[in-house]
Amino acid sequence: MSKNKIKYHFLYKTTNLINNKYYYGMHSTYKLDDGYLGSGKRLRYSIRKYGKENFILDIIDFYNSREELVNAEVLLITEELINDSLCMNLKKGGMGGICSKEHHNKMRLGSSIYQKNRWIDDYDFIEKTSLLYSIKAKNRWENGGLSKDIIHHKDRKYHKHTIDTKEKMSLLRKGTGIGDKNSQFGTCWITKEGENKKIKKEQFEDYLNDGWIKGRNTKKDLVD
Repeated sequence: MSKNKIKYHFLYKTTNLINNKYYYGMHSTYKLDDGYLGSGKRLRYSIRKYGKENFILDIIDFYNSREELVNAEVLLITEELINDSLCMNLKKGGMGGICSKEHHNKMRLGSSIYQKNRWIDDYDFIEKTSLLYSIKAKNRWENGGLSKDIIHHKDRKYHKHTIDTKEKMSLLRKGTGIGDKNSQFGTCWITKEGENKKIKKEQFEDYLNDGWIKGRNTKKDLVD
């Protein structure tokens, strides 16, 4: 926007009408009704979530120049204001788009915690995301993108295990499936009229009296 087109310089307050959270900012424009609501990161996320119709912008005061406007914002948006739980501002007034490394790291941490919590209690998210992953994995398998010897690593493309790596993995697994560490510990398979069932061993006598026998039939056994 060229300087000769800028007519208004003002401080504003944008409020979320649903949760009363607010954002203070400064704006320079040649048109008062330009639809601007603010450019803060938290504010943008909030608008995306609740919709523009649930936000209102109130003009606090007008100023003669951009310099006066910046100075006014410095006085308005203080550390105390930012610490208010309803405030969506992330930086003190006059800082514009500058963001410290410390704050950037906090935002990344907050995003990670948010995603982790969604996998715990957001059942709609879990169901939709799991279905999406399943479809993608199925498509990759059918198109030859996955195989038993291929793993995915976040820092590189698909990578095949070397023989040396496989031997080391085998050594690490030794002893992990023995005794009560085995997933089959304390269970057994039974079969009856072509139906297979895995039960706890202490239940075997009850099933035996009902015509079940120990073992299981495979498809090959049924064909033979």
